[in-house]
Amino acid sequence: MIESWVVDDGSSLPVSSETVRDTLQARADGGQYETWLSSSSGRLLAFVTNTKRASVSLLDGEGEPGEHAVDPGAEGSSEGFILSNGQHDEYPDEDTVPLEEAFRFVGCILRKGSWPDDAHWVVDR
Repeated sequence: MIESWVVDDGSSLPVSSETVRDTLQARADGGQYETWLSSSSGRLLAFVTNTKRASVSLLDGEGEPGEHAVDPGAEGSSEGFILSNGQHDEYPDEDTVPLEEAFRFVGCILRKGSWPDDAHWVVDR
C-alpha cells in the first residue's frame, strides 16, 4: 500500500516526496520549526529544525516512541529547536542530522515508506 502524507495542521492537501522539502523549508522560513506529517496508514513523521540541523522521527502511530535519525560520531549539541508550543530545546548533535540530510531522509520516507539505505537511525521503542 502506498501511503499519502499531509501536514498535520488541519490541512488536507497532500505532501509528496517531491514537494516536502519546499514545504518544510517554507514553514521554517515562516517561523514554524516543528512540523508533523501524518500518513494515510496512521504513521507520523516529526521534523524539528533550528535551520542548520534537524531532528527527524518516524512513529507507527500517536503515542508510540518510534525511531529517529542520528549522526554517529557528531559531537556537541545545538540549540534553537523551537517547538510549536514555544518551548526552546537543545539536542545533542548525535541525535540530529544536517538539514540537507534531514530533507533527504523525509523525502525518502514519503517516497518509499522507509529510511534511505545509507541513513543511520535508532529505534526508541
